[in-house]
Amino acid sequence: MAKKKILLVDDEVIITRTLKVYLDGTGSYEVRAENDPTKALKAARDFKPDLILLDVVMPDLEGGQVAEQIRGDEALKATPIIFLTSLVQREEVRQSGGHIGGFPFLAKPIDPALVIEVIESVLG
Repeated sequence: MAKKKILLVDDEVIITRTLKVYLDGTGSYEVRAENDPTKALKAARDFKPDLILLDVVMPDLEGGQVAEQIRGDEALKATPIIFLTSLVQREEVRQSGGHIGGFPFLAKPIDPALVIEVIESVLG
């Protein structure tokens, strides 16, 4: 079975490094990290991910703006996005059913096992 391609976009290197190591370690995913949100669209075009994990609050370009760019790109518009955010607590995620504005999201600090669970539910 081919590995699913995951693009991680977060300005915090520790977040992308930790998630990349964890996801790579499963053997199920090919992972690329991008820490500069202004380069996220190009990274997505080049990598052609099956799913994007996208931080909400970043300098220069926020996650919502990056998501807009991705949705505006014909080749990427159907790519699922899961938002990562420190703006909400895990309890708020649970109460909202894990979705904001139609997008699934995960609260930081990230629980790697939960990331896998949400990725698998989104990718089927």
